[in-house]
Amino acid sequence: MTEPLTRTRGESGRVTGSSRRTRRGWSSLLYLVPAFVFYGTFTIAPWVQSVWLSFWEWDGIGAATWAGFENYIKVATDERLVVALRNGLGFIVFYTVFPVILGLLVAAVIAARPRRGSGFVRTVLFLPQILPLVAVGVVWRYLYAADGPINQVLRAVGLGDVARAWLGDFTWAYPAVGVIGTWVTTGLCMMLLLAGIQKIDPSLYEAARLDRCGPVRQFWHVTVPGVRAEIVVAVTVTLISALASFDIVYVTTGGGPGYQTIVPGVLIYKLVFTSNEVGLACALATVLSAIILVFVAVIGRIGRRGA
Repeated sequence: MTEPLTRTRGESGRVTGSSRRTRRGWSSLLYLVPAFVFYGTFTIAPWVQSVWLSFWEWDGIGAATWAGFENYIKVATDERLVVALRNGLGFIVFYTVFPVILGLLVAAVIAARPRRGSGFVRTVLFLPQILPLVAVGVVWRYLYAADGPINQVLRAVGLGDVARAWLGDFTWAYPAVGVIGTWVTTGLCMMLLLAGIQKIDPSLYEAARLDRCGPVRQFWHVTVPGVRAEIVVAVTVTLISALASFDIVYVTTGGGPGYQTIVPGVLIYKLVFTSNEVGLACALATVLSAIILVFVAVIGRIGRRGA
């Protein structure tokens, strides 16, 4: 009589434990519901609506007419849109490549020989990250002005022929805006990479020194592999900033002169609020979203393969 009773108690215990884990799992998911509702309402739903509007020709006020893939054909053939996408991709050099390289070098120097004042350097480099980008754009527009500080310094050192209205020059406007992007994102990359370097086991550097590796070889064979994950994060974040850039370009040049600095974010804004081409703007936004997703997926895959 006791054996069936014991088995029944054991089965009951397992059932009770499983039920508790199930209830605990459902209760954990309930904590995510508010965040999911918020994210779905303000991010996913507008994005889905934008994709839907990209198949319509609509001025934002009157009745919309079905356009099919016509807006996407315009994205691939309209010179303005092609230039905007090309400029956005080109900004990856200024927003991602230069900041990651500079940030890695600065972080390696600070981590190798921490000295008095290194905290001040970190603060100064990270300062652009806590400033509103609109304010950053206004400050740099003043610096780049025809009679601004940069041109005044050039004239003072005898380089008056080089001085110009940088943001109004068809040749120099694009790199001038790119320099602002480099200045803004270098501090973020430096802080991410510095945190990664500080996690590297010091015994690896000691072993490298015993193998007569100099600072350069230690950098390439210990530091760079040790911060691979942080490099992936820095590249992902800054690449999204490059492709989705809006504030700095809009405040400094508005996309000009001509279309020299136009980027998808500024062109989408102009298509919606100036040209009343909402469907075309949504198609460009959808293409931009797809490009960003592809880049992020490729970077993540490369990062996982390297790990």
